[in-house]
Amino acid sequence: MTLHIDPMPAPTGAMALETFELTKRFGAFTALDHVTMKIAPGSVHALLGENGAGKSTLVKCIAGFHRPSAGAVVTDGREQDIANPVIARALGIGMVYQHFTLAAGMSVAENLLLAGGKTPAFIDWKSQRAKLQAFLDSTPFQLDLNACPSQLAAGEKQKLELLKQLYLKPRLLILDEPTSVLTPQEADEVLGHVRGFARSGMCTVLIITHKFREVMAYADDVTVLRRGKAVHHCAVSGTGPQQLARAMMGEALIAEAPDTAIDTNQGRPLDVASVPGLRGPGDGRLSLEVEHLDVMGDRGTLAVRDLSLNVAPGEVLGVAGVSGNGQRELVEALVGQRVRANGQVRVMGRPYAARREENHSLKVRSLPEEPLRNACVGELSVAQNMALRDFDRAPLCAGGRLRFSQWRSRAREWIAAYGIKTQGEDAPIRSLSGGNVQRAVLARELNGQINVLIAANPVFGLDFAAVKEIHSRILGVRERGGAVLLISEDLDELLELADRIVVMSEGRVVFETRAAEARREVLGAHMGGGHHELMETAA
Repeated sequence: MTLHIDPMPAPTGAMALETFELTKRFGAFTALDHVTMKIAPGSVHALLGENGAGKSTLVKCIAGFHRPSAGAVVTDGREQDIANPVIARALGIGMVYQHFTLAAGMSVAENLLLAGGKTPAFIDWKSQRAKLQAFLDSTPFQLDLNACPSQLAAGEKQKLELLKQLYLKPRLLILDEPTSVLTPQEADEVLGHVRGFARSGMCTVLIITHKFREVMAYADDVTVLRRGKAVHHCAVSGTGPQQLARAMMGEALIAEAPDTAIDTNQGRPLDVASVPGLRGPGDGRLSLEVEHLDVMGDRGTLAVRDLSLNVAPGEVLGVAGVSGNGQRELVEALVGQRVRANGQVRVMGRPYAARREENHSLKVRSLPEEPLRNACVGELSVAQNMALRDFDRAPLCAGGRLRFSQWRSRAREWIAAYGIKTQGEDAPIRSLSGGNVQRAVLARELNGQINVLIAANPVFGLDFAAVKEIHSRILGVRERGGAVLLISEDLDELLELADRIVVMSEGRVVFETRAAEARREVLGAHMGGGHHELMETAA
């Protein structure tokens, strides 16, 4: 007689997840150091920490991209050997990455089917489209199944990334900075749906974020990593941003972190009339004037359309907008990386074409997004990169001869003053972390008097300490009478730093307000392209 035992059915619903003493080493470097963490089924669990704290390493061990050096991953009380992402997917673990992983030339429908990894040789599209449409109808996100990612706005691409995972009905959903390209309304929509998905008992959510507001509004519990160790676990209901910041950075490093998200700017523009040698708006002089600017995009169409703005001495003008609405092209046109199709730019009342000599004489500086790619030469040393602006001027150059000892001496001073972590001034700048590359660029760009500073997403992807320091440096430019044009996709950053905010949508400025009077929902509506409806409502 043969005993027949039916196989155990695969578990469904929200997963209980634990890591026990999880450790990951890369050679002599320990990226993850005996991390123990428990995530309740059906909860939203936030993971906080500086860059390099081990957050990405931890979730990659859970999702099968890294094999742990020691310790265990436990799902529903059973230890699992998650050797690769295929095993993770079979267990019901899905992950939405910070950067898009879409097949650009395929439709939304095809991207959704590809996510499953079991695409048949023959596809009954009539049947599949009906299933996909029924799935979309069950979510708050509506996308055209025939559209390609190249036709989608950044927020729609992020929704598609999330839909790819939700279509597979994951039991554990890992989100890596899921709202970095979304308007506030879109961020609330996405996170609200994810939280509802978890609380329905269908899924457990682990979210990596740098935004305290998202943690406080949508998470149930939080774990803080610091230098590869889990240093703090608590329920969100029993903590606040100040306590979380203190756990991230260490008690001694955080004294004035805000208890709540900052929604209004408490600072005011510098009274330039009180500063000798400065001319302010009162006499008609503006530091930066942009009039009727047109800029072509990469696809041969206008990315910036008839755009006008100005910035006064001692003022921070924030430019808000969802990625892909002309901000990148605007910055590139202003700093000389892209040809202007039409319009005028003036600095201190003089025409400005962003030539190197004009940058020196008019004292224009820039902090571009992704500084390692846009403001540095990766193979050159820290000292050489710090000298890119003035290597041919005294004291770095004398009698036509470059004085390399002066380059290195000044670089050592700046490394100390800006707290740059590097093996030395002769180390290749590509060997530095993102935050330290940005500090090195800051040292170069903020040297001397500044009339205009153009800063584009200057803290994107950086940790709490780097953000705090760079924000302080930017405000220092304003306090010394400089004008700052701050382009950012982070509305909290603009509300904290700016004196005025303009919103860009479809290459145009569609809204302007003082930061102290700004309303998040109004800014978000304009960022999402809802300015026409708002105008009609006001009428």
